[in-house]
Amino acid sequence: MADTIQIEVVYALADRQDLIPLALPVGTTLKQAVEASGLTAKFPDIDLAKGKFGIYSKLAKVDTVLRDRDRVEIYRPLIADPKEVRKQRAAEGKVMKKGGGAAEGAEE
Repeated sequence: MADTIQIEVVYALADRQDLIPLALPVGTTLKQAVEASGLTAKFPDIDLAKGKFGIYSKLAKVDTVLRDRDRVEIYRPLIADPKEVRKQRAAEGKVMKKGGGAAEGAEE
């Protein structure tokens, strides 16, 4: 068995994405990988204590032990509450952009 694992740590902003490939010792935790990536120094808004993290789109705790080829994702907080945005649209009578069928009265 290899002594190291190959992983990626990813952090995305609205205008860019940082992907850091790393070779780390077997038994490395998610928190250790984020620290080793250097992204916490580059982006001080990343909070290891309160932030949300995942491995391939599934939420994971910072003490999760990583496996070879894992992709650690650092999630940013939501800017707006999706439920509130939907309520506001409904109150204004706006049609949602996604998922709806043909509008009433539309010709086929």
